[in-house]
Amino acid sequence: MTSILINSQSINSLDLSPAKKIIDPILKQHGDEAIAKEAIQSLEQQLSFKIEYPLEPGDPREISEIPEIRLWFVRLDACYPWLPWFLDWQSGEFVRYAAMLVPHQFNSKEGIQYNPEALEIFLMQKIFILSDWLQTYSIPSSSRLKSMAQLLGYDLDDALFEMLKT
Repeated sequence: MTSILINSQSINSLDLSPAKKIIDPILKQHGDEAIAKEAIQSLEQQLSFKIEYPLEPGDPREISEIPEIRLWFVRLDACYPWLPWFLDWQSGEFVRYAAMLVPHQFNSKEGIQYNPEALEIFLMQKIFILSDWLQTYSIPSSSRLKSMAQLLGYDLDDALFEMLKT
């Protein structure tokens, strides 16, 4: 497991270098498709983020409610739209990543409550991006992407993935 440490200085300056140091070596391997495929598969669900962003005492906000942090993640997602493939889904990294990019509210009893339409658009965009990206490397993905969707409460039909193969 690899953790990407981002601090307030990186966040406030929109500096993606902490993530780039980890992610860019994977991209450099794209010249050799076999090596790239192996790297992509070996790093599946292996990344997490450690966010060090001090809050004022008594600040009730969750990390995903802080605009500066959300903006940093929006920039990160623009640079690496397939990043969810590498996030550690089991530890909740994908759900936290979604919270950085999708409008939501916190409910003390029910937890995070995403805007349903925004969540659906986010998820489908990620499914389309990841499906195409993984097909480029001949990596089977439909069952994995269906599992990813289930983390956000969606059950995707196999027919969707058949349509995406064309």
